[in-house]
Amino acid sequence: MNEIRVITVENEVDKMRFIKFPWEIYRGNPNWVPPLIYDVRKNLDEKKNPFYNHAKIKMFLALDGKTPVGRIAAIVNDHHNKKYNDKVGFFGYFECINSKIVSTALFDAASVWLKEQGMDTVRGPVNLSINDEIGLLMNAYDKPPILLMIYNPEYYIKLITDYGFEKAKDLYAYYLDQDMCAANQKAMDKLDRVSELVQKRENIKIRKISLKDIEGELQKVMEVYNNAWVDNWGSVQMTSDEFKYVAASLKPLVDEDIVYFAEVEGRPVGFSLSMPDYNQIFKTMNGKLFPFGIFKILTGRKKITGIRVIMMGVIPEYQRKGIEAVFIRNTIKIGMSKGYHAADISWVLEDNAPMVQTAVNLGADLYKTFRIFDKKI
Repeated sequence: MNEIRVITVENEVDKMRFIKFPWEIYRGNPNWVPPLIYDVRKNLDEKKNPFYNHAKIKMFLALDGKTPVGRIAAIVNDHHNKKYNDKVGFFGYFECINSKIVSTALFDAASVWLKEQGMDTVRGPVNLSINDEIGLLMNAYDKPPILLMIYNPEYYIKLITDYGFEKAKDLYAYYLDQDMCAANQKAMDKLDRVSELVQKRENIKIRKISLKDIEGELQKVMEVYNNAWVDNWGSVQMTSDEFKYVAASLKPLVDEDIVYFAEVEGRPVGFSLSMPDYNQIFKTMNGKLFPFGIFKILTGRKKITGIRVIMMGVIPEYQRKGIEAVFIRNTIKIGMSKGYHAADISWVLEDNAPMVQTAVNLGADLYKTFRIFDKKI
């Protein structure tokens, strides 16, 4: 190995080297799902992604001679620091060969830049905010990642902890399939009874999202989202422009039948978003959306066998009233009727006792753990 150099990404050529570097790390790994290059490039575009209206990013490449051997991004999210009155910067998009020399050089570069921005703590992995892909996969490396979830080699744990990072929070992913539901019929029957009772007692109406009125629906999603998760660890409210940006990306992939609002007299009080696991298709696309990727998505979506339950939230005054049970019952029943035989419920904060207990009651398997790390700088 030559002397390792770390350079900042300042042009489109280096940005594409940054984006495509994971293909070197995961070459030959049958479980890795290549991200869509188009999406990664758009998310990192400071002119197109409204996240950068209140955030800054600096990307770094580690080079051995002229060969990339690692990458990292350092991120400052002003909305996070304003909400929590702290000075936490983030690292994300971390990929690295199994070398402490290289990882140390990358973490040093990110830490120096974050300190120059006035930060005193580094937290990650976070790509780009807590509303995106977060956490280091700590187990289950033999299982492919679900839609919008991180996958990484096991040796990243040692590279990160050797630099002095310590656990900040664990995030859980639960697995539930048709056979597990059938084996736990008592829990399913109870879920039915509770769901019916909740809807009558609280005068709750559950309805599917309408993509024909996406503008109006988006306002309702934003109203619920920015209230339901306001007290969650690390949560940061999203702006209207950020919601529109995310919605534009996800709309072509949404299955309306498994996305729900809970309403009381027309007022949205809860929202549940599940998505088909398009990673089952993306795995065959090698990161390329054009020219044939869109065709693969259109023809392959009916063959998807699993979903990811991405979010399930209720505004504070309606929490602990059982609305989540109604969401779960509808998602399971409708999902199975459409051929989705398995669900990944993620991510769930380790100290979110009500959601953890719900997963346990359903007989779901805690099959993946993701960890967020902190380090003072």
